[in-house]
Amino acid sequence: MDQGKIIEKIEEQISRIEGLKGLPKRSLSPEFIKWQRDTEVIITKIFGSETRHFGEFSRISYHLRRSNRRTPESSFVTSYQNGLERATSLLQSFIQEISDFGVSSSTPEGAGLSAYDLVLKLCYRFHMVARQLRSRHSDRPTLDINDEYDVQDLFHALLLLDFDDVRPEEWTPSYAGSSSRVDFLLKKERIIIEIKKTRRGLAAKDIGEQLLVDIQKYQSHPDCKMLICFVYDPEGRVSNPFGIENDLSREFEGIPVKVVITPK
Repeated sequence: MDQGKIIEKIEEQISRIEGLKGLPKRSLSPEFIKWQRDTEVIITKIFGSETRHFGEFSRISYHLRRSNRRTPESSFVTSYQNGLERATSLLQSFIQEISDFGVSSSTPEGAGLSAYDLVLKLCYRFHMVARQLRSRHSDRPTLDINDEYDVQDLFHALLLLDFDDVRPEEWTPSYAGSSSRVDFLLKKERIIIEIKKTRRGLAAKDIGEQLLVDIQKYQSHPDCKMLICFVYDPEGRVSNPFGIENDLSREFEGIPVKVVITPK
């Protein structure tokens, strides 16, 4: 893609922001979610997924971190509008950078997927794999995903398709007086993967709180350059998965965190 076409793509995303300003703020709209994801895809294609460009855009917050029923609507409006303004300024700075310096040849179009992208691909396609496993010839026995251990076993097998050194249940350093384990460590890539499965009695609020605790623990792990939290929700128990993803997919104390909840 030539430089002019790249700038045109970014300008198109900026032009769409104006139409998002009047949409609901207390819960992010489907139109906003599509715009945000489309923009992330464009940034990834231009710069790559492990660059400051993608990190800076993905960390923009459009929603209040903490709120309750008494929080006035004006607070949600302000937070939402500020997020859109930051996104506009950032995308405009990308255009200026491309105009001044061009696009780095280190991320050519069609380059192979990064380790981060490969893990996310597994997260997004996990439910398709789990569903396919239930459709075996002549009703032969298969792997049913009944609990978190089943999710871990299948995810581990899928990781081995792309990664040689997958270390399950690595110990983390002491946190709050006790040590604990992470689900998977990609040693060479320095990516930690935390896996959860929703169940009866585990509300969306509980999932969010557990993820926050996990994020704080993994900040002290010497091999944690990035944390990916995969939440498998086949029964649709999380009513607003986009909200949790947007609130927690950001940088914590220098560690980029990505939360993926599927299926939606």
